[in-house]
Amino acid sequence: MKRFVAGLALALVAAVPAFAQKTVTFAYQDMMNPFRWVQQSQELEKATGYKINWRQFGGGGDVIRAMASGDVQLGEAGSAPIATAVSQGLDVELFWILEDIAAAEALVARNGSGVNSVADLKGKKVATPFVSTSHFHLMYALELAGLKPSDLQVINMRPPEIAAAWSRGDIDAAFIWDPALATVKKSGKVLVTSGELCKKGKCTFDGLIVSKKFARENPEFMVALVKSIAKADGDYRANPRGWTGNTEKVAAVAKWSGGKTEDVDAAMALYYFPSLAEQASPAWLGGGAGGGAAKALADTAKFLKDQGRIQEVAKDYGAAVTPEFVQKAMK
Repeated sequence: MKRFVAGLALALVAAVPAFAQKTVTFAYQDMMNPFRWVQQSQELEKATGYKINWRQFGGGGDVIRAMASGDVQLGEAGSAPIATAVSQGLDVELFWILEDIAAAEALVARNGSGVNSVADLKGKKVATPFVSTSHFHLMYALELAGLKPSDLQVINMRPPEIAAAWSRGDIDAAFIWDPALATVKKSGKVLVTSGELCKKGKCTFDGLIVSKKFARENPEFMVALVKSIAKADGDYRANPRGWTGNTEKVAAVAKWSGGKTEDVDAAMALYYFPSLAEQASPAWLGGGAGGGAAKALADTAKFLKDQGRIQEVAKDYGAAVTPEFVQKAMK
């Protein structure tokens, strides 16, 4: 009898792990940025004890769908997919600006096309992926130049299609990102970048969003995450040369993004990675509905509604933007 009781007790002890490790699934994409070093170094796992399932997705829309299903708690997405998610009532919040797109997306005119300014695009063929951040900024660039979309031929093309059409001479200009951007720049002139358009009033960015439920239940993890990314970003801003050549950090960026090591330096140089203080300021996460990120989401949502991609625009995009974890990381 004693053997049976002892055996039962051991079985019960074995059935309950001594330490129940917390697990989180994080969706990421192919952007080249310092965050890839955080993934490679596993310093976040070491600091928090969490097991992180890193899952790569092909686009922001896929990330949003995975988060809506409950399979993913945190994810990377551009401002257009994030605006879509918030407009559709997904219970997520933006807590970090992964990168200001800056010069990483640009409007380029073909050499010999006779286009030397945005106004010269009248009557020309311009390609961009519809309902993307590039499409959003193309429409804004046309507006600033006093042009309507009907004044030219705006063509919906995916990045590889743009590169192919450019090589054939089928289009006069394109608003796009790397690697197609690098291709068109070889025989074209940059008319305007996303960073320049941002300074004129409408910004685009790539950000990190989180399920509000997960954020409420795991605040210490959220702060540790923000600190780890801020550390990597700060290292890049202070020592960009350390992210060039045959270094571990370059190899990590290439590995996690699925790109080539020789492309890392040029690709990362096109982005801007805001500091903790900049993140918390009204320029980005601070300022409520009037903050930079909230305003960018509102502007993008209006664009998406005009394009027929969402039914309604949310009343307050500031409710889906939080500087809380950045502020705690600064203390």
